[in-house]
Amino acid sequence: MYFKYQVDEKNSGSTVMNICMNKFGFSKNLIKRLKVDGRVLCNGLPVFMPHMVKAQDLIEVYLDFKESSENIVPKQMDLNILYEDNALIALDKPAGIITHPVNNNLYDTIANGLVYYFQSKGEKIKVRPVSRLDKDTSGIIVFAKNQFIQDRLVKQMHKKTYRKKYIGIVEGCPDKDEATIELPIARVPGSTMLRMISEDGAPCITHYRTIERFDNAAMLCFSLETGRTHQIRVHCKALGHPLIGDSLYSATPTSLINRQALHSHFTSFIHPVSKDRIKIESKLAQDMITLQERLK
Repeated sequence: MYFKYQVDEKNSGSTVMNICMNKFGFSKNLIKRLKVDGRVLCNGLPVFMPHMVKAQDLIEVYLDFKESSENIVPKQMDLNILYEDNALIALDKPAGIITHPVNNNLYDTIANGLVYYFQSKGEKIKVRPVSRLDKDTSGIIVFAKNQFIQDRLVKQMHKKTYRKKYIGIVEGCPDKDEATIELPIARVPGSTMLRMISEDGAPCITHYRTIERFDNAAMLCFSLETGRTHQIRVHCKALGHPLIGDSLYSATPTSLINRQALHSHFTSFIHPVSKDRIKIESKLAQDMITLQERLK
C-alpha cells in the first residue's frame, strides 16, 4: 500500500509527523513502526518524523509490512468470502465457531482458517479482526489486512460511520413496531462472560424495527450505535423479549433452534483507501430461515 503527498504552501513548515497523522490518517502506533522501518521518504530519501517540510516536497510512505500470526496454527477451512481486496476481507461466519483462538480452543476458529487461506496465497498477513461475533451468532465478520486499515475502521466505529445491522428472532412480540433501547451494560460480578443492565455500566444504544410478527414471536432488525459484548442479547432480555434459543439470557428452553437466533446481516463503512462506501450483506442463516418458517 502506497501513500504520497506533495506539500502545499499551507502545510509548508509542518513536520513529517503531522503530515503522516493529518494527511494520511496514521495512528501514533503505526508511525512508531514506520520510524523503525524507514518507510517514510521525503523527496526519495528516508526522513525523520520531526523533519520540517517545505512546499513542493514529496512525502511518500510504503505500507508493505510482511506480518504473520505465528501463534495461530493454520487449518484448512471452507471460508465463505463475501468481500476481499488488498486492504480487508469480510467473511460469512457460521454459528458454532469462534473468531480467535482461546485457551480451550486453539485450532478450530475463523482465525485458523484465515491464516491457512493467506498462506495458501503466499501472503504474509496478520489476522486483525475489526469486529467480533459471539460463537453462536452467525453472519458478517471483517478483518483488516494491515494496521492502518484496522486503525481507520476502528476509528469509524467510534465516529459511528461504521454501520452494522443484525436480524434476530425474539420470544413474544414487542408492543412497539420500532423503538430504541438505551440502557447501560456492565459485567456480572464474578463472571467473565455474563453481562447485565447496570447504572454503572457502559452506555449502550440499540435500535430495533419489527420485520415480521408471529403468534408468540417476532423477527426484528437491530442497528447498533455502540458495540458492547452481548449488547443485543442483554437489551432483548431487558425488553422482556429475549432472543429465542439464547442459553445465557432466556429462561425458556426451546427445541426450535440450538443457538441464539441472531445473525449479522449487513455491514457498511467508508473504505480507508478508496473512500467509497462499502456495503456487505449476508443471507439469513439456514437454521434461522427454518425457525422463521416453523413460527409462521
